Amino acid sequence: MPTRPKPKRQFAICIRTDDPDLLTPRRIYEVLPDESAAKSQYIRVVDNEGEDYLYPATYFVFVDFPPAVEQALLQVS
Repeated sequence: MPTRPKPKRQFAICIRTDDPDLLTPRRIYEVLPDESAAKSQYIRVVDNEGEDYLYPATYFVFVDFPPAVEQALLQVS
């Protein structure tokens, strides 16, 4: 049985929020895969309360980090 390639981790920086208790501007968030949300211009992130939730994609800017930075970010989570 062929194995599916592991999806590349995606990260985004929050640039706007309606609720600063849930999202912090200038903070980096890991984006969780959600094709259905993407079709509606939303992304799924784990917010400041530790819950994965959908937020408008316009609240974020996607960023690519070198692998060493990604590893460091994932270890902090």
